[in-house]
Amino acid sequence: MTEELKSRIDSIKTKLEVDKVKKEIEEIQSESGDPIFWQNQSKSAEKMKRLTWLQKELEEIEELELLLEMEDFPELEKRLSKLELKTYLASEYDHLPAIISVHAGQGGTEAMDWAAMVQRMYLRYFDRQKWNYELVDETPGDEAGIKSVIYTVNALYAYGYLRREAGTHRLVRQSPFNADKLRQTSFALVEVLPQIEQSLMGIDINESELEWQFYHSAGHGGQNVQKVATAVRLTHKPTGIIVTCQTERYQEQNRKNALSLLRARLWELEQKKQSVQQKELKGGRTKASWGTQIRSYVLHPYKLVKDVRTEIESTNPDAVLDGQLEEFIAAELKMIN
Repeated sequence: MTEELKSRIDSIKTKLEVDKVKKEIEEIQSESGDPIFWQNQSKSAEKMKRLTWLQKELEEIEELELLLEMEDFPELEKRLSKLELKTYLASEYDHLPAIISVHAGQGGTEAMDWAAMVQRMYLRYFDRQKWNYELVDETPGDEAGIKSVIYTVNALYAYGYLRREAGTHRLVRQSPFNADKLRQTSFALVEVLPQIEQSLMGIDINESELEWQFYHSAGHGGQNVQKVATAVRLTHKPTGIIVTCQTERYQEQNRKNALSLLRARLWELEQKKQSVQQKELKGGRTKASWGTQIRSYVLHPYKLVKDVRTEIESTNPDAVLDGQLEEFIAAELKMIN
């Protein structure tokens, strides 16, 4: 048993390129000792954030060998399974933090309430993973729930884990907003993008192409928000892409978040162009749809959550909606690798 576990640890170390991780840690630590490194505060902050992530990843791998020495096999098996899943994250952008947004579909209050339930499901999942996340923008529903919400998920590999969660999520339940308790179907759209630096994009963003507007936030932030126009609306004139950020107390932070969202949207636009070109070369056609259904959550007349791609099911939707998504996400990752 010990030899088998040691073999699995060695395989993880190879696939996660431990030597490369150690080298990058040493390089960043060396750079940070140079005063010039700190002159560009934005760049140095990103580097130090990455250093923290890399050190945590290395620590997780090193703890495997410690658990093996201690013969704590139950805990070791649990950690191994988690890191073995990470080895499936091999795409170019999988290692990046993520931007996730939830949008209510058609259906008025029902759909907005469902969007809020989906939002909570992911926040609970982030908490289970011990990921840091920040609210970037939110539009509340008219009577209940939300129309849309955007979060940044600031964790290494967050995009890789979450990217297959993008799509339409369908809910079937007895309506709490209808006196007759009629069965209602609601939809919410989830979008997932990587937090991508301009140096990785291959796309230049010129300041002359940007139109900034500033206004008073209607969201969080206290009295400061009411007195100062901290909220930001950014328009990229060549593409017409518009992003808004209003949850931070300071305009500069909202500007920074808006640029991050814009980079992600431009990256997404470029990916879609390439996908269309590839399909045209293969003789395929693209659908004019706002999303595709990936998972159904049935609360009435029976209880079932079913992923339509992997066929993974759960008869405990309450647990799934409380953030227990690990089984679904693991199946999605294994299916595409």
